[in-house]
Formats: sequence, structure tokens, C-alpha cells
Amino acid sequence: MTSLAMTTRQALRNPFQPLQMLLLCSGTLMVIGTIMIASASMDMAAQTYGSPFYFVYRQLAYVAIGLVIALGVANLPIAWWQRSGWLLMGVAFASLILVLTPLGRSVNGSTRWIPMGLFNVQVSEIAKLCLIAYLAGYVDRRRDELLGSWQGFLKPFIILGAAATLLVVEPDFGATVVLMTSALGMIFLSGVRLTRFLPLIVACVAVGVALVVFQPYRLKRVVAYLDPWKDQFDTGYQLTQSLIAFGRGHWFGVGLGNSVQKLFYLPEAHTDFIFAIIGEEFGLVGALAVLAIYALLFWTGMRIGRNAERAGMLFAACFAYGVTLILGLQAFINMGVSTGLLPTKGLTLPLVSYGGSSLAASCVCIGILARVEIERLDLVSQEEGRRGR
Repeated sequence: MTSLAMTTRQALRNPFQPLQMLLLCSGTLMVIGTIMIASASMDMAAQTYGSPFYFVYRQLAYVAIGLVIALGVANLPIAWWQRSGWLLMGVAFASLILVLTPLGRSVNGSTRWIPMGLFNVQVSEIAKLCLIAYLAGYVDRRRDELLGSWQGFLKPFIILGAAATLLVVEPDFGATVVLMTSALGMIFLSGVRLTRFLPLIVACVAVGVALVVFQPYRLKRVVAYLDPWKDQFDTGYQLTQSLIAFGRGHWFGVGLGNSVQKLFYLPEAHTDFIFAIIGEEFGLVGALAVLAIYALLFWTGMRIGRNAERAGMLFAACFAYGVTLILGLQAFINMGVSTGLLPTKGLTLPLVSYGGSSLAASCVCIGILARVEIERLDLVSQEEGRRGR
């Protein structure tokens, strides 16, 4: 048995270690997601596709594929991601450009998917991971320049700005926010002074406001967010139905399978608004339990990144910070939208919502975090072995 495999097995035996907590949280969320997709989609699937288990069977297939992907990524050396930064950046831009050609598939006015036969690939999921990997490599290679000069600080944002422009053209404003915020967070955690970010944050906010004001459908969403009950049967419909679901749930919910809002009242009940169905069927207690699992997953990912940084694995640490921020921000935005804390955006709940692209991307993130922790433990084990000689 190799040293790396022995280290992995030893880590899995130790309770409450980052690797074990990572697997426990992500596995629990996937189980919850499969159960809630079954509950939220059966009636719609029976009427639309003639089988109440249509979405359940597909989600189980996605889970199986996701587990294989996570296992494969966990066995892929972090050095590969580090060496392949330019290649991954090329893949990100190629996918973002390709989706804007006739090959892209439009749904509800947004062109975000490329058909691949049995399933569709959401290119923003690919782009976010690839660009975060490239940016982690930049931080590792140009750390002194990044910390010491404005030029070094602004260079990566030229690339990120180009990617964000392509995402806005699709349009996919939610993915743009997640990508840019994750990148800012990762660079901040690498040691850049907060004062460097202030002009950039102001510029990003100004651009975001302009995108909202000059796009009527986005402006309608913001107005509906401020007062959803004013136009509850049109622009405020999704949010009001989501709030009704939470209201019906009270403390302990109406019980698994007993949701009323999933019966053709709440659109996207098994995807974007699955958290509202959790709140209705399991109440405030159930919703807070899911929130606590995400908080623990986020804390574990940041702990993995911090441990890697202390071990001198700068690229791995930045990469871990980046993928953790992607998972955490997407979960925060999805739950914020469902509860009325944020304007409506089309972002899925990682590891829980229905969808192959989202689940596969989340599994890649989990696999990366697992690999970072495994390599760190192996490095620590080797150093302890050298000291004992």
C-alpha cells in the first residue's frame, strides 16, 4: 500500500478530522437532495413525463456519475491543476464562447447550456472551476507582484472581466457574481491588503447596478424583491410562493411528501427553490439543520485551505479557498433567494438541487478539497517520518 493510501485510510479512521467531515457533510447533502427531489418533483413528473420517478431516476444517475467524478478528482494530483492553468483558462473561454454560437441551447431566454446527447452541460460551472484553478496558479507564481504592486493586483481581473462579460451576455448574472466574489475572496485570503480592494469593489458594484438598471427584466426582479406582494401573480410570483411554503412549514413542517406548494404553485420546486420545499415539509428546524450542514461544510473547506497554507502548499491552499467560496456563495445565494433575503436568481443549491451539471461541478469541488487534505496529511506524515529517523 502506498504512503498516500495509508494516509487516507488513517485520516478516515479519525473522527471529526477535516477529510471525514467533508465526506460526511457532502454525502448527507446528496442524500437529502435525492429525497427532496423525489418529494418535490413526483406530481409534475407524472403529469409531464408519465412517470413520477422521472427526475428521481435521473438524479440517482447524476449522483452515481458525480461520485465517480469526485473519486477521480480526489486521485488527481494537485500538481496537475497547477501545471494546467493556461489550458484550463483556455477551456473556460472556449466553453463560454461556444455556448454563444448556434450550438448553445436557450431556456427561458438564457443561453447557458451545450447539448451533449443525454444531458446538457452548463458552461458556467466549467468556467468557474477552470478560472479559479488558473487564478490560484497566478497567486502562487506571482505572489510578490500581487502583494507589492497595483499592476500585479489588477492583471488577473482583466481575464476575469472578460469571462464575466461573456457570462453576462448569456445572460448568467448569478454565475458572474459567484465567480467574481470567489476570486476577490481568494485573493484577499492570499494576503492582499483590504485597501487594494476598495476601488475594485466600488467598480464592481457600479457595474452591477448598471446591469440591473439598464436591463428591464433584472430591474423588475429587484422591484419584486423589495415588495413581492405588490405584484404577487406576475413579477413577485416565485418569491411569494416560496414565502408561503416557509410560512406553511412553521416549526416542524407538514411532513415529508405533504407539501402543497410543489403542486404546480412554486415554479422550479425541485431545482432553484428546493430549499423552500425543505422549509415547508420540515419547518424552521429542518431548514436550519440544512443551513448548519452547509455552514459546517464551508468551515471544513476553509480549514482545509488554512491547513494547507500552514504546510507551505500555497497553490493548494488558494485552490481550496476558491472552490469552498464557490460552494458557500452559491448555497448562500440560493437560500437567500428562497427566503426573500436576495433578489431572485437562477442558482441551484449545491449537492441538493436537481441537475447534472451543478452536481458534477460540486462533486469536483469536493474531490479537490479531499485531495488537498490528503496531500497535506501525506506531507505531514513524511516530515514526521524524517524527524523520527
